[in-house]
Amino acid sequence: MRKLTEKEIALLEEQGCKAENWMDVEVDDDDFRLEVVNHVSFYGTVSIGAMSGTVEVEEGFQRRCGLQNATLRNVSIGDDCLIENVHGYISGYDIGNHVYISNIGVMTTQGEPTFGQGQEVSVLNEGGDGNVVIYDKLTAQTASLMLEHKCVRDLALHELAARRRLERGTVGNNVRIVGLREMQNTLIGDACEIQGASRLAEVTILSRDDASTFIGPDVILDQCVVAEGSTVTDGAKAYHSYIGQSVHMGRGYSSESSVFFANSHLENGEACAAFCGPFTCTHHKSTLLIGGQFSFYNAGSGTNQSNHAYKMGPIHYGTLRRGSKTASGSHILWPAEIGSFTMVMGKLTCHPRLQKLPFSYVIADGAGKTHLVPGINLRTVGTWRDVGKWPKRDGRSRSGRRDIINFAFPNPYLIQDVIEGRRLLQTLLRVHTNEDELNYEGCTIRRSAAVNGIRYYDLAIRLFVYEMMNTNTDSDAAAATDRWLDLSGMLAPEKDIQRIVDDVETGEIASTDELLMVLRQVDANYKANAADYLQSLLQQQGDNMFVDNDHWLAEAEQAHQEWLDMVRSVSSNSATSMKTSSANS
Repeated sequence: MRKLTEKEIALLEEQGCKAENWMDVEVDDDDFRLEVVNHVSFYGTVSIGAMSGTVEVEEGFQRRCGLQNATLRNVSIGDDCLIENVHGYISGYDIGNHVYISNIGVMTTQGEPTFGQGQEVSVLNEGGDGNVVIYDKLTAQTASLMLEHKCVRDLALHELAARRRLERGTVGNNVRIVGLREMQNTLIGDACEIQGASRLAEVTILSRDDASTFIGPDVILDQCVVAEGSTVTDGAKAYHSYIGQSVHMGRGYSSESSVFFANSHLENGEACAAFCGPFTCTHHKSTLLIGGQFSFYNAGSGTNQSNHAYKMGPIHYGTLRRGSKTASGSHILWPAEIGSFTMVMGKLTCHPRLQKLPFSYVIADGAGKTHLVPGINLRTVGTWRDVGKWPKRDGRSRSGRRDIINFAFPNPYLIQDVIEGRRLLQTLLRVHTNEDELNYEGCTIRRSAAVNGIRYYDLAIRLFVYEMMNTNTDSDAAAATDRWLDLSGMLAPEKDIQRIVDDVETGEIASTDELLMVLRQVDANYKANAADYLQSLLQQQGDNMFVDNDHWLAEAEQAHQEWLDMVRSVSSNSATSMKTSSANS
């Protein structure tokens, strides 16, 4: 870099430029082009890179680099940028190479910026103490651990406090910013595109060449972190929120104090104090996710929850486990816990704890009665379709995936609930020998539904054997007695996760990078741990499983075929019913 010559200063002034102090303006020593700088006002220290090339303003459209119609204060500009028509000013930013900025209002860094990082957001317990730290390395797994373990929150906060505090915002390489109204205290990663956003304040936008992030028209982001490959567009508004990798948020969606992880799709509705794990999906207007924990979840239109039980205020929360759905107009009064792959219909007011009964239908009839049909959702084409579609819809770049997502179906976490559910139904049938209706957690279960539920759960266990029977690994059944956790997409034995938490508590794990590394090591052992669990399971069933165990292999293959036939039958009956209904109409 070098200072401007007197001749260059004179020519720039002829081209409508001015400076508070020309000695504070530096330019590239080799490729500064005087003729492409017009009507620019310089304040404070400004440095300008090479101006000899072109920049892509949209795909297939190249324009010559330059500066025109702009006010710059304490700004550094990289090579081959085009900055034009800045109606306000740019202040306190380091701008990378090949950047296009056009028709914007104000870009400024001021005060003591946090860029949206380090804040403790109150998730689940609306308005309560902060329990999830938002920062650029947050994952679904670390966020899950933060909910219950303060030591994990403290680890992230300590690490953030030790970082060098940035005093200026940054704009990465190959960035396009067009039509932005206002941006304050914001970090922007490489290859990001911002088109027509209304306001970005205290925001970090992570982006890479292979996972570019898009911020679209009329978007407002305040105290947020947006991860790589995500899209926030069409009037979406987010406050104190984390938006994970390859998340889509649009069509006026509104978020307050919520976190969204990989591949979630959010439109039209709103979220408040919500923990939305991977593949959380909500499309419809008047749909509210509040004070709940979700993953692999699909919300029907008009779905909402209430966390004001007993008029005590918003202190309650609930969980819809992996693969759950809510039908149109459903309403759940927290606290409640819904089992995996369960469908909820109607207004659920009895605060049930149904984690032991996965694959169920829970139906509130509007007359004060809630019906529970255990296991039936295993036979639906929707469940079959869902477990097949999620891996195909992972839109994250192959490199740099932070959230750990295990798509295995069935899996030990699910089967442990299936086993407990089968045992529960058997107990209910034995205790209520002469009753047609059984009561559990405020729900009514018909005797015939309980009998069928046991059959469905038996099928699920054999499907798990089918899933695992091609896994060739040594098994240690003695190590398979621990419970399993679904850590917002990651499946692991509880003892392994507790060991990690203990290491964080004692300082053995001293950084979030180390924490992510050991979590990935546990995830890498999933098949071996699942094989241990299977061996233990089969021993409990009165048999041992070896590679040549014809009995269990035959049972497993038969179960898989039975499941597929069941799904086809239900799908075929539904199609026939629809055709008949249409013909009658």
